[in-house]
Amino acid sequence: MKKYKIIAASLLLIIVLVGGYLFIYKKHRDIANEEGSYNVSAKAIILEFQTNESAANTKYLDKTIIVSGKIFSVDFETQSMVLDEKLFATFLEEIPITILPNSEVTIKGRLIGYDSLLEELKLDQCIIIN
Repeated sequence: MKKYKIIAASLLLIIVLVGGYLFIYKKHRDIANEEGSYNVSAKAIILEFQTNESAANTKYLDKTIIVSGKIFSVDFETQSMVLDEKLFATFLEEIPITILPNSEVTIKGRLIGYDSLLEELKLDQCIIIN
């Protein structure tokens, strides 16, 4: 009887450990293949955050969004760009050299936060749609 209790406790421990491991080390999201939850302009989403940050956080935070706007600056070394002077985006892949400031672009990425001090939105894992 004691032998069965030890086996049952061991099995329960193994199940808990495997479940915990799978919970902690989840598969990473593939933002490039996810469907965009929202399709907005950079100016519109920045205005939403400036107007009501907590409501905008609830709506957009950690979601895949498609954003269009005018390129303010591009940094090919860090693979990042700024849209409409307030939206900072970092990219998974190299930004094509043909992307120039003052041109319109549409990107898809994950919104990771809003810096209220600088009034800047931050996206990561971005890709260029067009």
